[in-house]
Amino acid sequence: MSGVTIKRVEPTPREAITKLIYTYAERIDAGDFDGVAEVFQHATLTFEGFGNTISGRDAIARLYERTTRRYEDGTPRTKHVITNIIVDVEDKGLSAASRSYFTVLQAVPGALNLQPVIAGRYRHSYAYQQGEWRVVSMHIMIDLMGDLTHHMLMDLTP
Repeated sequence: MSGVTIKRVEPTPREAITKLIYTYAERIDAGDFDGVAEVFQHATLTFEGFGNTISGRDAIARLYERTTRRYEDGTPRTKHVITNIIVDVEDKGLSAASRSYFTVLQAVPGALNLQPVIAGRYRHSYAYQQGEWRVVSMHIMIDLMGDLTHHMLMDLTP
């Protein structure tokens, strides 16, 4: 078929927001903490049971570097599985919110068989600015914890 032009189809707000959520999972599992910070560069991160708030690209990258163990291959040897994603877009399409579940699987050869190590919920808010969706806030709620000694560099007990 010559002469056919395929137009780029812009993602819907729900598709663009879901992609942001999955991009975070992909980057943290790759050990790309600068990439994680890029996803959240306009956001404030909060954690249920902890009083701290984290904002700004550099502070967010440092948070992940200080708290998440990486192995010889540069990864935390995890898979963040994000499910039950619900996205609510504000009527004018300039803001949105999402909620989702997360389960983190981990396996460390010779030290930890494949198992879920933590599960909980994410709450995000978003703004549509300069032609793109941006994460404005992420709130993390931990519901279940397993053996985190191979994953975290800190104690998550509030």
